[in-house]
Amino acid sequence: MAEKTEFKTVETSQEDLEELEEKIRRHRHKIARRTALVIITVVAAVIFVELWSALRTYSGFEVQASAERKDSAATGYKMFQGKILEYDNDGIVCHDTDDRLIWNQSYEMTAPELSVCEQYLAVYDRGGTFIYIMSERGLVKKIETATPIERVCVARQGTVAVLMKEDDVSYVRLYDKKGQELASGEFYQEKGSFPVDIALAPDAQKLAVDMLDVTKGKTCSTVTFYNFGSVGQNEIDNNVGTYSYKNTMISELVYTESGKLLAISDAGLIWFDGAQKPAPKKQIKFKREIQSVFYNNKYVGISYSDTKKENSWHIKVYDMNGKTVMENDTEIAYNRIELLDNNEICVRDDYNCELFTIHSIRKFRYTFDRQLYNVLSGLDGQNYTLVLNGEIEEVRLQ
Repeated sequence: MAEKTEFKTVETSQEDLEELEEKIRRHRHKIARRTALVIITVVAAVIFVELWSALRTYSGFEVQASAERKDSAATGYKMFQGKILEYDNDGIVCHDTDDRLIWNQSYEMTAPELSVCEQYLAVYDRGGTFIYIMSERGLVKKIETATPIERVCVARQGTVAVLMKEDDVSYVRLYDKKGQELASGEFYQEKGSFPVDIALAPDAQKLAVDMLDVTKGKTCSTVTFYNFGSVGQNEIDNNVGTYSYKNTMISELVYTESGKLLAISDAGLIWFDGAQKPAPKKQIKFKREIQSVFYNNKYVGISYSDTKKENSWHIKVYDMNGKTVMENDTEIAYNRIELLDNNEICVRDDYNCELFTIHSIRKFRYTFDRQLYNVLSGLDGQNYTLVLNGEIEEVRLQ
């Protein structure tokens, strides 16, 4: 049988209790201070590393891997889900940065173009009749149209909007990733206007159509929004908004990552916002002649000649709220300026290349001894893929 343990009551004075509670409080405060110090130190270290990375500049690079190019100068390159796409008139190939083949899709196209939205991409023949909906695993669906294709936009679930034109009639069709037609519309040029561009929202619920009217010797652009959800079903022809701009030619429409629409015109930039019924929210008018407009789904940039400095061009980048986030100058008489997938601005000609961060830092400048065809950003701020004459190089900036 277990022995009984007798519990004894120990009398403690009020002073002893207060002293004990004070010791406990001091101990807890000490632990809290140490914890706060550790958290502050970690946060400060992270901020320091990010700031150091954002402000760091490079003058050279180290080649990590290289492969012989067997394609032509006409081959296009694009990053997709961390992989590299190579496409030309005969097909599209997806491989990883170690040059391991992921998939290969052959086709015959005269002018292949790509539209990408998250995990889907559409390859289409501008002026032709074929669309290939692809995912990171390869072919999802091949669609053949009866009318020559002008433009294709893909949404995040694989739905595609297609602008087609034949003679004086334009058609807009919406297909799901299985190739089934979801919606359609026709536009007759004899009525005085015709579609110039289309843009499909990432959720495929909204479609914007850019119409140009040049009758009576005047130019007028009209942006019309169609909603294919429950809100649009209550409107005539799903039309949830139409906005016209006299003496203006809107050449491109772009849906942003957040669902806003950007209209690019010869006079400036117009942002539309609204979850169901988009409306104009911000407009920036160009004050001088613009040489280039470039964009992705987060930023839009412009460049123009610097009147204060000969042979210099000023670069200005806005976020999708119309706020200026970057400005700098380049002296490269470029033939290509673009936003890379890591949101850096790449300026290049055949042999010179500059990289600017979105924080206005000139991060990298280099003159190559071989012709440079393309620059693709990698997984971090130092790794890039360079497409050069005869070779593809995976490099790390130094």
